[in-house]
Amino acid sequence: QVQLEESGGGLVQPGGSLRLSCAASASIFNNGVMGWYRQAPGKERELVANITTGGTTNYAESVKGRFTISRDNAANTVYLQMNSLKPDDTAVYYCNARNYIGNYWGKGTLVTVSP
Repeated sequence: QVQLEESGGGLVQPGGSLRLSCAASASIFNNGVMGWYRQAPGKERELVANITTGGTTNYAESVKGRFTISRDNAANTVYLQMNSLKPDDTAVYYCNARNYIGNYWGKGTLVTVSP
């Protein structure tokens, strides 16, 4: 079975930092692209960042220079380090894994950036 579990969301002040974690099933972690998406109320789900098995990264323009995606292959875990957070970063953040078989999603973790 496929399993993706996000953690690390919460309430943070503007300018603060959070680190999100996603623990994945080895069967999909080792064979596909891992990514983070987010969805704010009333908006479409959008790509935040992703990372290939080879370590190549891709970021949305809105988070470049502030967010960093990384992966720990031994732990089957992908991380999203978020710095200099803004109110516009408020959203539910979803872990994603995709390979030639399918596209898999975690349940999401809420990030709220507010004074």
